[in-house]
Amino acid sequence: MKILSIQSHVAYGHAGNSAAVFPLQRLGHEVYPVLTVTFSNHTGYGSTRGPLIAPADVAAVIDGVEERGAFPTIDAVLSGYQGAEAVGEVVLDAVARVKDVNRAAVYCCDPVMGDVGRGFFVRDGIPEYMRDHVVPKADIVTPNQFELEFLVGREVTTQADLVAAARELIARGPSVVLVTSAVTSDTPDGAIQMACVTADDAWVVTTPMLPMTVRGGGDVTAALFLAHHLTDGPEVALRRTAATMYAVLERTHAKGSEEMLLVAEQDAIANPDEKFEIAAIS
Repeated sequence: MKILSIQSHVAYGHAGNSAAVFPLQRLGHEVYPVLTVTFSNHTGYGSTRGPLIAPADVAAVIDGVEERGAFPTIDAVLSGYQGAEAVGEVVLDAVARVKDVNRAAVYCCDPVMGDVGRGFFVRDGIPEYMRDHVVPKADIVTPNQFELEFLVGREVTTQADLVAAARELIARGPSVVLVTSAVTSDTPDGAIQMACVTADDAWVVTTPMLPMTVRGGGDVTAALFLAHHLTDGPEVALRRTAATMYAVLERTHAKGSEEMLLVAEQDAIANPDEKFEIAAIS
């Protein structure tokens, strides 16, 4: 499979394309990474160096990929953090052009806006732009619980709430919603859940909650889910994604690393130990 991944890039550590490209390649996919920023490190360190890339320059790179004749062969477009509406317009234009020449291509959007405990970490206007313009154009969306709640305009407190909220998004355009991290009243103590919802089915997988905060985890999760979904569908994608993410984060926590140990845990990417059972929910 061939994937056009339009995301940020950091030299040190793993975020954006620096988190997504390696797992996609390790799973055997060809990736065309297009960078929207090139920073020294993710902004969680408090300081960073490097430039934002002008939307016109991002568009020029995409134009060059199209000129190589790649668009008809692209199976999916993946996007993450979009720091400005102009970048979002470039992404949506690329999606439309790819789909125009390959109707089977899918668009996976990680609607990066914020998280529980942190609130929004994007500038004003971006959450509304994501909700009103980007998410309806996506085939797969991968919000965390905080982002899901914003997208539907209400709190998600139970598993039933989560499924209903995801199906509300599906009614607006996407066919698959992956809720990358959720804790509801139905979540066991000391655990965290990942859920996948379609129009007809819904599944949840439960893993231990690790006492850590890691940046870029959502970027890896979206990439893994897209990769497995392209080859094996949503149910298998959920199980494999959860297995890989837990293995990577468990190793990262055990080693006390501030960055995900993606390379060290590449076997867990290629051959995940699917020890966590998924359960059908409604």
